[in-house]
Amino acid sequence: MPLAGKGMLLTSMDIDSVDEPDFNRWYDREHLEERVAIAGFLEARRYVAHRGSPKYLCLYSTETFDALDSPAYRAALANPTDWSKTTMARFKNMIRAVARITLSRGQGRGAALGIVRLRPSRDDTDALRGLLRDKLDPTTSDGIISMHLIESDPALSRPISGSPSTTDPGAGDWFVLIDGTHVGAIALLVADRFESAGFGSATVISAGIYTLMWDLAKSDLRRPENPA
Repeated sequence: MPLAGKGMLLTSMDIDSVDEPDFNRWYDREHLEERVAIAGFLEARRYVAHRGSPKYLCLYSTETFDALDSPAYRAALANPTDWSKTTMARFKNMIRAVARITLSRGQGRGAALGIVRLRPSRDDTDALRGLLRDKLDPTTSDGIISMHLIESDPALSRPISGSPSTTDPGAGDWFVLIDGTHVGAIALLVADRFESAGFGSATVISAGIYTLMWDLAKSDLRRPENPA
């Protein structure tokens, strides 16, 4: 199936090697479950870079885009655990995109993920979206499972710790997501459709390939055991 829901939160960051064990433990033992449990959140996927930067990437799908600005999500942001405060303070080169899923073709998830970051001209978004609609066809390349476009909301896509008045030229960037069965298939497609192609007035900011660490769906969450 296409990507679940209509909204997506993309976060990506580097972390010092000395802090990586605790960082990964936090993600795996607390943070993903905490976020997926929020009303409106459907699933989360964690990745590590095969080729790309920042090193770590996480995708959270939500039932609606509005779930990413809901009272429940705002409450979670405003009340982080002590472990979250310590870990988030260590993030480096943070990317945070609060986005709408505007195109999603194909079905299923892959073990590898390609990600292409685009910076559109505000005057040419319809033309760019039309161009990408033609490129996001997973059926013509072996090993490609599904392809998606997410478009960041500039007002919401800022680091959590940033000042509300801070401007970020990348806050309105778009991201192409490419699910594939292996990194080789992703690399071939990115080189063919994105590294050598023009995108009108849009700029390709970066491209990377990531491998799946693990995923968590709402249905996977632990439920309280019934009393004996």
